[in-house]
Amino acid sequence: MTKEVIKKEEDVVALSPTLNRKVVHLKDLMITVIEFTNGPMAQPDPPHNHPHEQISYVASGSLKLFIEDREYILNEGDVFKVESNLNHCIQTLTENVKLIDGFAPIREDFL
Repeated sequence: MTKEVIKKEEDVVALSPTLNRKVVHLKDLMITVIEFTNGPMAQPDPPHNHPHEQISYVASGSLKLFIEDREYILNEGDVFKVESNLNHCIQTLTENVKLIDGFAPIREDFL
């Protein structure tokens, strides 16, 4: 049986000194909590894409979202969605940004 409760401080992976990620998943459902502490960014992250559908909630901070040739300014409480295989990236506009990302299917590359 897997853990049913993951506390705030548990299972956080430091991807870099300014980027933390927590991954929580079941067989067919995944969310990640990603925290950026390096803002505001001078430039956006490099664009990327993946076959997974993504829905993200901006839990704190502000950012600029790029999807293909479109740009959006997002603030705490906003939600965005990215269809499969679309190029996308973000640029943080505040010192700290926290995103809650949902992916389907689950991202095996995050496990």
